[in-house]
Amino acid sequence: MGKEVKTNVMRILDRAKIPYKPWFYSNEDGKIDGVSVAEKLGEDPDRVFKTLVTRGADKSYYVFVVPVAMELNLKAAAKSVGVKSVEMIHVDEINRVTGYIRGGCSPVGMKKQFRTVIDSRCEALPTIFVSAGRIGSQVEVAPRALLALTGGATAEVAEPMPET
Repeated sequence: MGKEVKTNVMRILDRAKIPYKPWFYSNEDGKIDGVSVAEKLGEDPDRVFKTLVTRGADKSYYVFVVPVAMELNLKAAAKSVGVKSVEMIHVDEINRVTGYIRGGCSPVGMKKQFRTVIDSRCEALPTIFVSAGRIGSQVEVAPRALLALTGGATAEVAEPMPET
C-alpha cells in the first residue's frame, strides 16, 4: 500500500482542532464503492457514510451524507433543504463543483461550503467514517464535530437500496 499522507481534509480537521482517526485502505482491486470500503476497514456499513452532491430546483448545490449501504431519498432530501426537488449531479461535474473525484468526495474541504445534511442515523453513533478526500483514505470523526465544521444539519434522508 502507498504512503499514508495527510489529506487536505485531515489538515482542515487539525486546524479546527477536531479529533479524528485516519484510516487507509488498498484500492488496487478497483473496489471503491462504500460497502467495499466498509469491508476493507472491517467496519459496519451503517457507520461508513458516503457524500452525495445534488442540484436543487433552485440551481443551488446541496451535499448529503448517508450510510454507504443506503441511498438518498430525493424527496426527503429536497424537503430537508426546503426546495421543490433535488437531483444527483452528473459524475463528470463532481470535480468541477467540489474539487474532489468520484469515490473521494468528502463533506469537508470542498471548493465551496455547500449546505450539508447528514442522515439522522448518525446521531446514534459516537463516530462515523467519511472520505478523507482521496480514494484509499477515510477519517473517523464524531458526527457532532462534523456537523459543527460543515454548518450542517441532520434529517432522515436515506432509505434502503431497492432489492435487485
